[in-house]
Amino acid sequence: MNLSLVVGVILIMVSANTHGRFNPWEHAKLPFEGSPAAIGEYANGCLSGGQALPLSGVGFQVIRPQRQRYYGHPYLVSFVQQFAQDMQKKGVEQILVGDMSMPRGGQFDYGHSSHQTGLDVDIWLRLTAQPLTAKELKSPRALTVVDSQEFALDTAAWQPQHKEMIKTAAQDPRVARIFVNGAIKQQLCNERNDGDTWLHKVRPWWGHSAHMHVRLTCPEASSDCKPQQPIKPGDGCEDIEWWKQQFYIAKSAPKKAVDNNQPAKPKPLKVKPQQCQPLTLAAPQ
Repeated sequence: MNLSLVVGVILIMVSANTHGRFNPWEHAKLPFEGSPAAIGEYANGCLSGGQALPLSGVGFQVIRPQRQRYYGHPYLVSFVQQFAQDMQKKGVEQILVGDMSMPRGGQFDYGHSSHQTGLDVDIWLRLTAQPLTAKELKSPRALTVVDSQEFALDTAAWQPQHKEMIKTAAQDPRVARIFVNGAIKQQLCNERNDGDTWLHKVRPWWGHSAHMHVRLTCPEASSDCKPQQPIKPGDGCEDIEWWKQQFYIAKSAPKKAVDNNQPAKPKPLKVKPQQCQPLTLAAPQ
């Protein structure tokens, strides 16, 4: 074992003894210098040879850059840049790019369960004609397009451009799934035509009222990347009624009291695939 690995192991042991828990993925400040590879599952994996998305480019800006969640497999970085350019050509204003992955992927202490292999990206539904200032990028204001009281869209917020964004992403062969709020899926189903085969990639999920979560397929060279089960045939519109029922069940349930003075506890650390171990040992930077 070389000196850098020894130092890494010692730092992990010291921090674990001091704090009782150490998440090396949150502490890695630089990508792992290896061949690009998405390793493991979307919700339990890591990223080798990650690449930082530029904080701004043609048709896009990265929001909340202080979180350092703008890394991804080069496959994802290329997708985001191309998608932004495609949107510009279609007359869509600048897009705002939210969370991708940390420098070496891995598990977040708070927030996402997925985004661990450098193949997931949140693209906000808020569009902007002018670039945001550094202050606005640090604390951006989201645009929720869903009516919080009904299983429906906020018609004042939802625009044709939003459908074009989702459709364009879904038609890209690199995209495996797109997660959106159930009410957004319902709207897309209501507007569907016979040729809208792209709709089957658009999957309803909790939240996702202010952004679309785009997930790419495993890159060909990433043999240790674990894809999800294939999406069942069809456009998925037959499932909307179930999501609608769940919305009203949750809405009518008693609200749990929340103690805002009690700090949130980080998620328990998962056991990573063995192929992630070298990235862990070298993580502190």
